[in-house]
Amino acid sequence: MTLDKQNNNQLVRIVGYLFPLFLTILFLFLAFKNVDLRESFKLISNASFIPIILYVVIFYLSHLARALRWKYMMSSIKKDISGVHLFGSVIVSYGVSCVVPRLGELYRGLFLGKWEGVSRSTVIGTIVVERIIDIASFALAALVSISIFSGNLYDKIEWLKPSLEIGFSIIFVLTALLISLVKFQNNFKNGLIRFSNKINLKISERLSSIFDTLINGFSSVKSSKHILLIVIWTIIILLLYALNAFVGFYMLKMDDIIPVSFSMAWILMTISSFGAMIPTPGGTGPYHAISILILTQLYLFSSEISAAYAILTHFINYSLFVITTLIIIYLVNRQRVKTGLPKETFLSVFNIHSESK
Repeated sequence: MTLDKQNNNQLVRIVGYLFPLFLTILFLFLAFKNVDLRESFKLISNASFIPIILYVVIFYLSHLARALRWKYMMSSIKKDISGVHLFGSVIVSYGVSCVVPRLGELYRGLFLGKWEGVSRSTVIGTIVVERIIDIASFALAALVSISIFSGNLYDKIEWLKPSLEIGFSIIFVLTALLISLVKFQNNFKNGLIRFSNKINLKISERLSSIFDTLINGFSSVKSSKHILLIVIWTIIILLLYALNAFVGFYMLKMDDIIPVSFSMAWILMTISSFGAMIPTPGGTGPYHAISILILTQLYLFSSEISAAYAILTHFINYSLFVITTLIIIYLVNRQRVKTGLPKETFLSVFNIHSESK
């Protein structure tokens, strides 16, 4: 029986590793099956240098804005939290997700918790709240796209309406769950303790501590001023994302083919973001397929230049995330060593002994 259980666990792990790879290959095939990739790479080789530099600058500004928004969510937990650590952990989350889907958010909480000496469970609680805000903001941004598109976007992209319905349903369920957890936290905690006491007393104590810190993270946004600032920064983040998509047109001189506009970039940004719902490393595959679909079906660009846009923008994002993640961890560790603190690695952040309660 034990051997069978081990075999089953090993099979689950293998499937867990291979499934994202399968999805990546599937969506890349769907994205490029009718594309002359040699022509696409020829277009990329002639890309404009200055728009690429501008794209990189806006890339970093958009994630700096994300870190600044997060600072208001963390302020009730630690007021003097380092902006460098916030920005660094945001980048780390995307860098890790470029290798293993969904794992980045966990590492984001683990690294910031270690770097700042605060409860990692509390940090992860704020990340959960932030993700709900992101889902809601992108769903609302998609509704804006529907209103500014000259035709019927639902007819052009048939999966958009059910995706939005699913998105708003997720928002409703998660919001209701978090409100219930915060409002009735004692009831939930007592039930958790009673259940875990039947298993192991030490496990019960640990779960109780984790529950308290998670609730602290869930309820971290407490002032109306911070709520307003979070809304403002969310709008700024969306605008910067759309601006990056807009600059992407100029990298490949797509404005020489048809007049491009910020509204086109907004629609491209919001609809392609649905690819993030599909668990592939760094959105590889779904982002390409959806971007090519939008550029060819909505704006009648050729498959080759649409593919070039998807490949170039994704390559820049992916490379910057991975490289910057490694640089940030190296620089933070070097600073920590200078102040007598230990280095933190992708393994050491899981060490629970130094976690603040």
